[in-house]
Amino acid sequence: MTTDSINLPPVLLVATDPRYQDHDPGRGHPERPGRLDAVLEGLHTGGDGALQHLDRRAATRDELERVHTGEYLDQLQRFCERGGGRLDPDTAVSSASWDAALLAAGAGLAAVEALEAGAGDAAFCAVRPPGHHAVPTRAMGFCLLNNVAVTAAALRERGERVLIVDWDAHHGNGTQEMFWADAMVMYVSMHEWPLYPGTGRLHDNGFGAGTGTTVNFPLPAGATGDVYLEAFDRVVAPLAEQFNAGWVLVSAGYDAHRADPLTGLGLSAGDYADLTARTLELAPRNRLVLFLEGGYDLDALRDSVAATTSTLLGEPVRPERATTGGPGEHVVTAARDLHIAGIAS
Repeated sequence: MTTDSINLPPVLLVATDPRYQDHDPGRGHPERPGRLDAVLEGLHTGGDGALQHLDRRAATRDELERVHTGEYLDQLQRFCERGGGRLDPDTAVSSASWDAALLAAGAGLAAVEALEAGAGDAAFCAVRPPGHHAVPTRAMGFCLLNNVAVTAAALRERGERVLIVDWDAHHGNGTQEMFWADAMVMYVSMHEWPLYPGTGRLHDNGFGAGTGTTVNFPLPAGATGDVYLEAFDRVVAPLAEQFNAGWVLVSAGYDAHRADPLTGLGLSAGDYADLTARTLELAPRNRLVLFLEGGYDLDALRDSVAATTSTLLGEPVRPERATTGGPGEHVVTAARDLHIAGIAS
């Protein structure tokens, strides 16, 4: 990945803010402020000189209302301003969570603006709270506002075709719901099945004009990196070529790592270098934005982010070997039969 014909080194834009750590779900919660420390440590593994920090901005009300209802936004803001608490058994907020969520939702929008201005080659949004479980009317699964969807909807509003790749171990039910019937946004998810939130079945592939633009890989526990790469090569790449997206957005969760305490997949940090490289191949030049989602073992999170961002910088770091030999090939074959037959015909 180069910035021009004289092969300048790549520049990775980084969107982060200390106020993300003010979002406090409470003592003992997996989605804790220390996650951001681990992410930032991983970011700097690839070489500080190639990182450029983005100016932060909050998402506006109009930008949020493309994917969330006004009633929900009002309720969430009031709840946080009154001191916070539990929104559901998994999701809790503090008084600072609303401001953190607005900044998290605005990070991708700032990244798009900067990439279009030629400021970098790709962007990594090191944000919290995460977003891909948030549905139009409520928070879910540690997520308050759907960060990746806010950016996708803004691009969609101006006629861009958007590919969302979600490699978090949990299915991004909120993102799927928001673009379920949208022909301009393709959502691809590789996730553990069965696992929270219980969505993302193989044959869930969209509705109406959006039929075929939802692509799910419900993988069994223990699935390894070679299965993910097979999914990219046999299914995602040909679909992406046909779809011809102008932008690629990634829900970059790191809880598919084998050390994660909440999941049962079998990836290593080294696998994330390969997943990132495959995703780079799908994205037009300077049109790739990644959003932090899950990942709850701090060492695994640090190393996996290092593998991702160093790959974006052109010098992949592999703290662990890539993994092979796990189950899940049958899921890839079934997805290929479901989605690729239409291309061939």
